[in-house]
Amino acid sequence: MTVVPPSSGEPRRPQGPRNPGDAWVVAESGEKYWGRFGAAGLLAVDPDRGILLQHRVSWSHFGGTWGLPGGALHEGEAAIVGAIREAQEEAGVPDGAVRARFTSVLDLGIWSYTTVVADVLAPFDPVISDPESVALEWVALDEVASRPLHPGFGAAWPALREQLDVHPVVVVDAANVVGSVPDGWWKDRAGAAARLRSRLEGLSIPADELGLAGDAWFPQISLVVEGRARAIDDGVAAPSPVLVVRAEGEGDDAIVDDVARWVSSGRPVLAVTSDRALQQRVERAGASRVRPSGWLLELLDGGRRERG
Repeated sequence: MTVVPPSSGEPRRPQGPRNPGDAWVVAESGEKYWGRFGAAGLLAVDPDRGILLQHRVSWSHFGGTWGLPGGALHEGEAAIVGAIREAQEEAGVPDGAVRARFTSVLDLGIWSYTTVVADVLAPFDPVISDPESVALEWVALDEVASRPLHPGFGAAWPALREQLDVHPVVVVDAANVVGSVPDGWWKDRAGAAARLRSRLEGLSIPADELGLAGDAWFPQISLVVEGRARAIDDGVAAPSPVLVVRAEGEGDDAIVDDVARWVSSGRPVLAVTSDRALQQRVERAGASRVRPSGWLLELLDGGRRERG
């Protein structure tokens, strides 16, 4: 697990009412960690410009070093939400500009810190919007280690850097998954496929299920549809993590071809189908892992469904 250290989001100088989360957590050893409900930071990755780093103001903890925009979470706030909120407050990250790819969590029992690694969807220039930053810069990946980094971020960076080149893909046999749920799919195949696509847009997969480091991943989804399900609508206009692949012929052949296409591009692929013969075919095509439809539905249901 890649970890990010304590104190990477420190207290701001008072500016109005404090949030209950803006407080120290003190360990029995006397060490202090900022964020009563934990903390989170955003590692935004731009394919052309590198990662967004914050040059910390001198009066902050480890002032003068470079780290990630981030800070204390609010009570009940999801780490991804908190990391992006903090990055918006500290660096002016626009709404919808990034999409989470994976998270990495340091859990000390009394306190936790989550690094949210996110891909930039719409390029933006950061803006210093609070007193915590001396500068905000996009730094090329090969140049990050040459900066005077926050000690904890510096220790975590090599492992994080390795994961930045990883872009997993999940290829889903839509007919197999949809057919395992009695929701009227036989009357409206395209509608059932669209409902599945909507649910897949927020899919989070534990890192160990993908054989990757970190805590949870939000992979590219390739949803292969066939027959009447090919009439599925095009969905939202904004970039979506779910790519619909319409099979021109046999659905199984399209799934195998899609797996092979992603594998040839160097992407690790997990395929989802309960069809035993198809499972063997996608393994031969290079899928690193294969899971049944019940596994996917359990993830989508938050673990309430029995594994299939």
